[in-house]
Amino acid sequence: MAPRLLYLIFVRLVGRLVLLGRSSTAKDVELLVLRQEVAVLRRTNPRPRWNRADRAVLAVLVRRLPDWLRQHRLVTPGTVLR
Repeated sequence: MAPRLLYLIFVRLVGRLVLLGRSSTAKDVELLVLRQEVAVLRRTNPRPRWNRADRAVLAVLVRRLPDWLRQHRLVTPGTVLR
């Protein structure tokens, strides 16, 4: 139990240090991308439907994200180009 707790504390601390190193623009863009993804997921019937407006907004925002964050998004550059 103690090693797991130490690991979780360490991961949180490293995450905080990474956030301190990022610019506020990168943080703002990530929040906008997450909000757009949540808006699309709320409209799910059996699965999310992407309309042209969603693709346009995310195409602009995804390009502003750092590469390592872009890999973990619901929308990838390949999805935006379809």
